Amino acid sequence: MAFIILMGVVSLFSDMTHEGARSILGKYLNLAGASAATIGFVSGIGELFGYSLRLLSGYVADKTKKYWTLVIAGYAMQVLAIPALALVPENGWIIACGLVILERIGKAVKKPAKNTLVSFAASEVGVGKGFAYQEFLDQLGGFLGPVILFVIAAVKGTSDLFSTYRLCFAVLGIPALITIALLVLAKVKYPNPEIFEKAREEEETEFRFQKSFVFYMIAICLFAFAFADFTLITLHAAKTKAFPDATLSLLYAAAMVVDAFAALYFGWLFDKIGLKALIVSTLFSSLFAFFIFATGSPVMIGVGVILWGIGMGAQESIMKAAVSAIIPRSMRSTGFGVFETGFGVAWFLGSWLLGALYDFNPLYLVVVSVAGQLLAIVFYAICLRQKKLELAQ
Repeated sequence: MAFIILMGVVSLFSDMTHEGARSILGKYLNLAGASAATIGFVSGIGELFGYSLRLLSGYVADKTKKYWTLVIAGYAMQVLAIPALALVPENGWIIACGLVILERIGKAVKKPAKNTLVSFAASEVGVGKGFAYQEFLDQLGGFLGPVILFVIAAVKGTSDLFSTYRLCFAVLGIPALITIALLVLAKVKYPNPEIFEKAREEEETEFRFQKSFVFYMIAICLFAFAFADFTLITLHAAKTKAFPDATLSLLYAAAMVVDAFAALYFGWLFDKIGLKALIVSTLFSSLFAFFIFATGSPVMIGVGVILWGIGMGAQESIMKAAVSAIIPRSMRSTGFGVFETGFGVAWFLGSWLLGALYDFNPLYLVVVSVAGQLLAIVFYAICLRQKKLELAQ
């Protein structure tokens, strides 16, 4: 549990850094000279790299067992790219875009290995609970980052917005350095987290797709495809004038708070009822698009944001816990790599389609989002049934 909490605090400072940056990044790139089309392209490519490369980094982690090397290198690349944005000159949008992509690549390098290290310890305290604590601390950082930047902007003023944003990125260098320092401490204190999980005699050495994992991947890809990115939500909130522009970063911060507490609850529920917890959480989140995009009411959008936060909390905690439960530990980084690559590609394609549907008619976005998540529930149920058959054999 001490290891899980320590890695959770690492996530807290890391998320404070990059989620804080994300709340102002779009506007900053625009001020640096990037067009809206360029920002959209770079964001999409960054996310595609950030997820697709996890397949490779997961495979490398399993083959080399150099979990800490990948975790520290990936974190350093990810968090140090943020304060480097403070050094971007005016009209230096190409450099800024490169740093955005570098940050996402850093996340891809560290993520499967980090999740694997946490899964070793979580196996002893309950995988749902273990990943839930991680997500709670993670999203606490995701909440604090945007709030800190909101305060900096309020104090410094926005008469020279480019200069203010530069200061914001420089300040985010503080949690970035704390992140790296805590990682080094964690490695020194726990050099071999593999010993937390007892090896099973029937442990497999090669990755192979069980039918239950295939159905699980179909389900989470449907969920990701249908789950709108928060940038669309803030776009709709701004377009409908439901909230003042200055408070949009706080709307994201509120979603992170819901995400954090939802992760705790559904992580606990996963340890009680297993994959059925994903069915429950997806039933809740399936209606977020209706409340947000079918109306311009602040109250309705607020309800939708709460449901969105529930879906994100489940995705970041029990979806990972489920991978730990399905995949043997000797090939778990590969399993996390496959899971996160599939999830990321589906998220990218879904966000692209949902954005296009929003431009055409927001109601079409609602239909696709709700239908996709309800279909994911069907495949979660099929996965459950298949897992029981495999255990019986």
